[in-house]
Amino acid sequence: MTWQPNPDRFDLVQHRRLGNSGLQLSPLTLGLWQNFGENVAFERQRELVRTATDLGITSFDLANNYGPPAGAAESHFGRLLASDLAGHRDDLVIATKAGWRMGPGPYQFGGSRKYLISSLDASLARMGLDYVDIYYHRPDPETPIEESMQALHDIVRSGKALYVGISSYSAADTRRAHEILADLGTPLSVHQPSYSMLNRWIESDGLVETCGELGIGMVGFTAMAQGLLSGKYLDGVPEGSRAATDGSTLPADEAEKTVATVRALNSVAERRGQSLPQLALAWALRDTRMTSLTIGASRPEQLEQNVAALANIEFTDDELAEIDSIANDTEGIDRWAGARTSTQEAQVSGS
Repeated sequence: MTWQPNPDRFDLVQHRRLGNSGLQLSPLTLGLWQNFGENVAFERQRELVRTATDLGITSFDLANNYGPPAGAAESHFGRLLASDLAGHRDDLVIATKAGWRMGPGPYQFGGSRKYLISSLDASLARMGLDYVDIYYHRPDPETPIEESMQALHDIVRSGKALYVGISSYSAADTRRAHEILADLGTPLSVHQPSYSMLNRWIESDGLVETCGELGIGMVGFTAMAQGLLSGKYLDGVPEGSRAATDGSTLPADEAEKTVATVRALNSVAERRGQSLPQLALAWALRDTRMTSLTIGASRPEQLEQNVAALANIEFTDDELAEIDSIANDTEGIDRWAGARTSTQEAQVSGS
């Protein structure tokens, strides 16, 4: 029997408006960063997309380099769009992005007009689409921000993307990008920052206030802090885990302190009747300026548990104060900090 999406799926989660735009997103977005490459069986990928759809998740996040190999996730999602999701394109919000390296040579990374437009064309071809709903760009200190924003504006005018956004931009550069696009006549609709209880740069940088002031929605990623808040580290850092690997999210000298922090946060979660991952998602969604969170999953059960977190995203003042007191020293957790080097500063310094 041919699979059909759950007819009641739109009633299962309360969608949130994306900044000042008319677009609404499901509060959780399925990210295809991992588990959608050639190293994972296609039937498992199909099961994850079907489960997400049935649970009311309507937003899907991709990028040109997701795999492995680069491009595989978009190709696999394209197969699902042509089969399982055929006839449901208008019920989905599909986002992709460019900026990270796709291949050798000078034209396969960055923020140049040439790369942003050619990358989107390739992404559309892999997915079999005429347009994406959201197209993101990350900072490139080697390209003038004006060039990147002009390219995004022209992409919207071409009809190849309905909304454009940026990822990992500082508050100052977000304001500049918004100003340039506004002068061109295209709204900057969304910012995609890393954010978790252990990575709060968007608060200290002023990005939350900036996006709220300018009407820019936010779609956070890494709410689980690269697995640190997944519950896997409650008994310590397992050998061979991402947190134990050289160059990972967690420096070796931070391991013991971070495990203690994670255990204390887990105690808060237990008192709330939640798992640690559910607490992580609920906390990151507590502010409505955070429109959605991009999550990954390797099993359908993880998606079910994550969606269940949406039933309890309200916090008392005492709970928030306790979480702040526990997770008050999170230096070194943010692996994307380097991506936020100010485009303006880099251009001035010549770096």
